[in-house]
Amino acid sequence: MKDNRLLEMRVFKVVVDAGGFTAAAHVLGLSQPFVSQAITSLEARLGVRLLHRSTRGSRLTEEGERFLASCNRILDEIEQAEAEVSAARLQTSGDLRISAPIAFGLDQIVPRLPVFLADHPRMVLHLALSDAVSNLIEDNVDVAIRMGRLVDSSLKSRKLCDLQRIVVAAPGYLQAHGTPRKPEDLRDHNCLMWEGPLDHLNRWPFLKNGESQTWLARGNFRSTSGQTLFELCMAGVGVMRLAEHLALPAIRSGLLVPLLEDHQARDNTAIHAVFLPERELLPRIRTFVDYLVEVFKQPPWLSEVAIHQRSQ
Repeated sequence: MKDNRLLEMRVFKVVVDAGGFTAAAHVLGLSQPFVSQAITSLEARLGVRLLHRSTRGSRLTEEGERFLASCNRILDEIEQAEAEVSAARLQTSGDLRISAPIAFGLDQIVPRLPVFLADHPRMVLHLALSDAVSNLIEDNVDVAIRMGRLVDSSLKSRKLCDLQRIVVAAPGYLQAHGTPRKPEDLRDHNCLMWEGPLDHLNRWPFLKNGESQTWLARGNFRSTSGQTLFELCMAGVGVMRLAEHLALPAIRSGLLVPLLEDHQARDNTAIHAVFLPERELLPRIRTFVDYLVEVFKQPPWLSEVAIHQRSQ
């Protein structure tokens, strides 16, 4: 008897990933009736409904969510098993889903993707940019870029580089409001603040007389988007504690001015690539993470600093 279980799993996964039967048929190069029949047969054999169907598309049932997680695990294990005994591992292939913070993703990840895609033409990348912390299982993410301290100990991680933030403001803002000389002066300034899960970044660390102290930023604007805060800082709306990858190029170009340098504290945080432990050895994940580790071994924004200093 022909066993179609693996085929049905693959079809089911693509239907979910593509967002519908017609889209899945296009991705798989199959007919829409074949895809529909595969899902119907799968549901009949399992005795449960995996998808709620409507004229606007389909969505997972509770049983479908559990089955999708199992399908992902099984298909990943098959891919890993084949890669371990096949020369095909040299030509990494498959879908890779990545998430990254908006500003870092646009500034640092996106510019590195053309080279990676050119070197791995059989891979298909899906990039989601969001300042919300993604759930790798629920959001079906293979690799997430995380900035700051890691709190989920159940995930595997590889450090890409250190993370440092710098207090900055636009020249126009400083001309209008003056330049703070010590952390206490910030009470007279408009600080741009994070909203929501990242509001802990509103506590700015400083050094005073060799000791660490924290200043609670206050101002008239909050956002869940780091890119939005950066744009308003550049526009002269207020003072911001900004990640180095954006701050240093803007400082070198004269668009931003570093503040309170004598009081700057080291963050002792980093930028990591995180992934589920059971997916660590998957070729597509290992290849991409290895690439990021190599790219950020010497952070590009720091290399540019060295080049700039040598040219002076």
